Amino acid sequence: FQLQASGGGLVQAGGSLRLSCAVSGLTFGNSAIAWFRQVPGKEREGIACIVSDSDDTVYSDSVKGRFTIASDNAKNTVYLQMNSLKPEDTAVYLCAATLPGGASFRYWGQGTEVTVSS
Repeated sequence: FQLQASGGGLVQAGGSLRLSCAVSGLTFGNSAIAWFRQVPGKEREGIACIVSDSDDTVYSDSVKGRFTIASDNAKNTVYLQMNSLKPEDTAVYLCAATLPGGASFRYWGQGTEVTVSS
């Protein structure tokens, strides 16, 4: 399986970005696809997760109400719409996937960098 994250960039505080995670080699089914973010010197943080065939979603408290995860099963792509961005959202954003019905995120994309300026 391959995951390709894209859509990162530089944005001012209060702005928006949409990240995409294109998944190949995996039919979503009941796989979970999640977005994580990594800041140097800090633990990787899981921020949003979706189970594609049920559309169940989970968000971390740090992004709840500002970020939205959505799945386009026809395109095998998961999106992360990020609104009301803050400087503390600056990080490398990575997407990851489980096998159908699995619980471990075994497959990871390469990450896309988001920088939010104040």
